[in-house]
Amino acid sequence: MEEVLYNIEIHRNEGNYMGKIYSDIDGVKEFENNRIDRLLRDIIVDMQLALDDEFLTRTTATDLPEFTDELK
Repeated sequence: MEEVLYNIEIHRNEGNYMGKIYSDIDGVKEFENNRIDRLLRDIIVDMQLALDDEFLTRTTATDLPEFTDELK
């Protein structure tokens, strides 16, 4: 099943980069930085924090049986 988690827009304006992310989880957030790599880092970190609970839940439910088999 395919699900859109985020829509991302990035614009360059007079030496600064502006990013907007849209999601059902957090709504709209805006980021600004004069370096594209730092803007992308900020966006990625924010997305990871917002989705952390969901990813932990999926990982734990999926991977736990594998780890218990390895421990035996």
